[in-house]
Amino acid sequence: MNKLLLHPAAKPVLFVLCLLPFAWLAWGAFTDGLGANPAEYLIRSTGDWTLRFICIVLAVTPLRVMTRINALARFRRMLGLFAYFYVVVHLLSYSLFDMGFDIPEIVKDIAKRPFILVGFSAFVLLTPLAATSFNRAIKAMGAKRWQTLHKLVYVIAGLGLLHFFWMRAGKNDFAEVFVYAAIIAVLLGWRVWNFARNKRAAAPAPAGRVQLSK
Repeated sequence: MNKLLLHPAAKPVLFVLCLLPFAWLAWGAFTDGLGANPAEYLIRSTGDWTLRFICIVLAVTPLRVMTRINALARFRRMLGLFAYFYVVVHLLSYSLFDMGFDIPEIVKDIAKRPFILVGFSAFVLLTPLAATSFNRAIKAMGAKRWQTLHKLVYVIAGLGLLHFFWMRAGKNDFAEVFVYAAIIAVLLGWRVWNFARNKRAAAPAPAGRVQLSK
C-alpha cells in the first residue's frame, strides 16, 4: 500500500476525487438539479463537505499510525487545502445567495446570529493554516511553531461541529450532528490516548528497576 500511495499518479487521482463533490454541485446548478431551493442546497452541501474534509484530515494520523502506512502523510496537506476550498465556496455561496454580497448586511448578520459567527470564526482560524501549508512557510516559521499553529485544526473541528449543531437545531434534526460528533470525538480521543501512551513509554524507569533493552 505504501508503494501504491507513493506512485506519482496518487496525488493527481486524489485531487480529482476531492473535486468530484464540487463538480457534482456545479453540474446540478447548471442542469437545475439541486431541488426546489438550489441556493440553500448549495450552501448546506458545501458546509457538509467542509466538515467531512476536516474529519478526513483528522483521520490521517490515526490511520497512518495504526496501519503503518506512512505514505498517507503526504496527502494530509492537500486534504486540508480542500477543506479550505469548500469552506470558501460555502462562505461565498452564503454571501451571494443569502445576502446578495451586501457587505454591511453580511457583517450585521454575522454579529447577530451566533451560529454564523461560530462558522465564520472557524473560517478565520482555517485561513492561516491554508496560508502556511507549503514548505517555505514551514522553514520560515520553524517546525515547532508551525506544528503549534496547525493544532488549531482541533479548535476548528469543534467550531465547525457547533456551527452544524446550531444550524440543525432550528429544524430539530440532530441525526447527522451526532454522527459527526462521534467521529470527531473518536479522532480527538485517539490523540489524547496516543499522547498519554507515548508519554508513559518515554518516562524513565523507576529507581531500582532494571529496564530491559529491546
